[in-house]
Amino acid sequence: MESSELMLEKFVNPIIEQRADPWAYKHTDGYYYFTASVPEYDRIELRRALAIQELAAAEPVTVWRKYAAGLMSSNIWAPEIHYIDGKWYIYFAAARTTETNNGLFDHRMFVLENDSENPLEGEWVEKGQLRTNWESFSLDATQFEHNGVHYLVWAQKDPAIYGNSNLYIAPLDNPWTIRGQQVMISKPEYDWETIGFHVNEGAAVIKKNGKIFISYSASATDYNYAMGLLTASADSDLLDPSSWSKSPKPVFTTSEATGQYGPGHNSFTVSRDGSEDILIYHARNYKEITGDPLYDPNRHMRAQRLGWNEDGTPNFGVPVADGE
Repeated sequence: MESSELMLEKFVNPIIEQRADPWAYKHTDGYYYFTASVPEYDRIELRRALAIQELAAAEPVTVWRKYAAGLMSSNIWAPEIHYIDGKWYIYFAAARTTETNNGLFDHRMFVLENDSENPLEGEWVEKGQLRTNWESFSLDATQFEHNGVHYLVWAQKDPAIYGNSNLYIAPLDNPWTIRGQQVMISKPEYDWETIGFHVNEGAAVIKKNGKIFISYSASATDYNYAMGLLTASADSDLLDPSSWSKSPKPVFTTSEATGQYGPGHNSFTVSRDGSEDILIYHARNYKEITGDPLYDPNRHMRAQRLGWNEDGTPNFGVPVADGE
């Protein structure tokens, strides 16, 4: 790679301020498509650019707004954009109300579809609620393809299990319909997953070195927020919970040294030439928060290179300091 191009691939963080749950996808047209939660939790924005750093200056386009009442009227959270079989899809979570019941919001997962070449144009059609095996708090849907099968991974409250959410997997019949029974692949069990709340959420998938890795986020959304990792062999039965192993320690955490707090809810993308994996995530640059951290808007979108260990597992490193 030319040294000048290496210079262009450097990131100065934060890249986009006040964009939590950031999702970046590099398409075959060379553009990075980006979406995230906005602080008002009232709409879904998309933007695109030919470089990750340039997303900051890209004009956001509002492609969907919440309803005045009903199913999709409150707390629009964590949209993701995916390209499946020639069409664009946005997965997102929405609630009927901002009120909680026994400490839980009432989110469900929904899907939008767009058959335009450029998803910032054309019409986004509501495909409805993405229904799972039971009706309960659910959010953070993501999808990936493996051996010709598309899988959905998401976070959901099992009424029979203590806590906010566990991680589940199921095959997809189409981008908005799961097939058969969902399988739990992780629940909050370690100390670092149960600070403030028992939470596993925000899954993202990366395939490499004969393995499938699922990163996820755990604990409350303050400085305790941290990322964990699930691993399965690429030739295993992904619907068998025993195929998945969980790292007993978090893989990406708050760094007092670099001034980054609560890193999490990540996505994975690649460098412009495809040679490097890039970690996209949010974090705050201060520790103390007044009030509910959920409504503190300063979770900023950040990017850094994802390293790889000799054993073929990802090396997340530490969240880099602002300005680096």
